[in-house]
Amino acid sequence: MPLMYSQRLQKGSPLMFAAIVAALLANAAQAQSSSDTEAGSGADSGIQTSVFGHLPDGRQVDVYQFTNANGIELRVTNYGGIILSLKTPNVDGEFDDIALGFDSLEAYLSDEYHQANPYFGAIIGRYGNRIANGQFSLDGESYSLATNDGSNHLHGGDQGFDKVLWQAEPFENEAGSGLVLRYTSEDGEEGYPGRLETEVTYTLTDNDELMVDYLAVTDKATPINLTQHSYFNLKGEGSDTILDHLLMINAPEFTPVNDSLIPTGEIRSVDGTPFDFTQATTIGERIDQENEQLGFGGGYDHNFVLARDNASADELVLAAKVWEPESGRMVEITTTEPAIQFYSGNFLNGDLTGKQGQAYGHRSGFALETQHYPDSPNQGAFPSTILEPGDTYRSRTVYRFSAQQDMGS
Repeated sequence: MPLMYSQRLQKGSPLMFAAIVAALLANAAQAQSSSDTEAGSGADSGIQTSVFGHLPDGRQVDVYQFTNANGIELRVTNYGGIILSLKTPNVDGEFDDIALGFDSLEAYLSDEYHQANPYFGAIIGRYGNRIANGQFSLDGESYSLATNDGSNHLHGGDQGFDKVLWQAEPFENEAGSGLVLRYTSEDGEEGYPGRLETEVTYTLTDNDELMVDYLAVTDKATPINLTQHSYFNLKGEGSDTILDHLLMINAPEFTPVNDSLIPTGEIRSVDGTPFDFTQATTIGERIDQENEQLGFGGGYDHNFVLARDNASADELVLAAKVWEPESGRMVEITTTEPAIQFYSGNFLNGDLTGKQGQAYGHRSGFALETQHYPDSPNQGAFPSTILEPGDTYRSRTVYRFSAQQDMGS
């Protein structure tokens, strides 16, 4: 029986975190120790480990490479939990890297990258997306966060989970192979309350799925909204725009924003708007229409409210599908989350050069970030993102990759 995930489960002491993790991994299929997958080994197991570089303080950063039974290859580093590359086949069986990113650690540490701050491939936390004015109140106390996106707080702040070194443990199980990443965010880090113990697990399965599982516990009430920020171009990274990709988002509503991209609090129907992707539509078909919301985002940079219908909080539901006609590649995303952020790469401008030596131009990649709603700590009508002591945060998102002659139904 597959393990199902929910945002808030039964009570339990944060001191039992290790036991929770052990049970989680055992239920997922008895993840094994990394002792048999040290650097330079793993050719038979589908796991290889190598050194990616060193941080300015001397700490070593590693790369973990996983290959499934069908040849799909995933490369992840423990710096920021970044997905460095993801190679999948087209309809002719030819493999290309479909994830935007870099070949060197230095590129992720560069001033140019930090100035652009696209969060290529990274784990986002404590709070994915924006919090208005970098402020929220919780249990009668006010908290101030970094304002790193104009007047707002974005993606966890100046030193979010995308810029920390995670403890990493590769594993194999009957589903495939992957990496467990663990990080403890101390009380007060980036202004957030509570000591938050976090675990993110990437599993590359032999069914051509990338499963991303999130788990966290805290000793004080705190907002949490973890997500994964990979950018994809299904033609291959470094190719031209993603405007010809066909996109379906299983969302009858979205949350409109103000001119600083903070939700207004309204939940609006997509019907009759450029935000209606309930039927597959090319990304570029309406992206330049005269529309206030598109103007605010410079294109799509909005939270879509998924049609979960009667699904329980721990059930995976379809969030989105994207198909690229030239290669035939498709990615299908399912999640336990209530929403997904669609970002059409509006702020990519050619200043960053990727792995094939090609500049990442305007709208040359898209991101689909499963999540709770932006600014939820300040929006009482939105689903809560507050994790209480004794509760366990769990979330799962699955990306399934394929190649086919058409998008299908």
